[in-house]
Amino acid sequence: MGAQDTEGRRGGESHAAAGPAGAGAAAGSRYARVERERRFLLARAPAPGAVTCARLITDRYVDGTRLRLRHVERIDTGECAHKLTQKIPAPSGATGPVRGLITNMYLSGEEYSLLLDVLPGRVLTKTRLSVPPLGIDVFDGRLLGLVLAEAEFETTEDAETFVPPAGCLAEVTDDPRFTGGSLAHAERTQLRGWLADYGLRLA
Repeated sequence: MGAQDTEGRRGGESHAAAGPAGAGAAAGSRYARVERERRFLLARAPAPGAVTCARLITDRYVDGTRLRLRHVERIDTGECAHKLTQKIPAPSGATGPVRGLITNMYLSGEEYSLLLDVLPGRVLTKTRLSVPPLGIDVFDGRLLGLVLAEAEFETTEDAETFVPPAGCLAEVTDDPRFTGGSLAHAERTQLRGWLADYGLRLA
């Protein structure tokens, strides 16, 4: 797996056009990269001593688009980063760690504020805890109690041979309900039912 990015996640390679995800709509996505990740449900947040870095993340999923506006703040230093992301999903019915193509554009604080004022969408907030090799998202608000771990990979082989650490109770890589775009629209009663499908209870 490659180096972690500013959010404690792993990054893959860039592609000049549609990659192995088969996302034909991405033709011309010159700076997109293939996104390979696996997601797991956890029963609880990790012990503080296991966390190497913590970040507060606020996402706005822009209505009617595949765009996400993100604000990230390191809890220890207050350092902030902002970016606009486009995610082109893998073809319908595809399974496995290749989730599609992702393109990031890093923004200044002023650019972020301007876009925040004009782009409507649903907001999702969480704390991302880096516990290598995982980034663990602890959600708040109406999703309080959801703890979701993600690992990103440079190659499909790395992803397929990855052995999740103890504490990963169920894999939800292929469950679209646990993607950010879906969770941004989820109500607490829905989340309770989704977790129950995996034998987990939401308080």
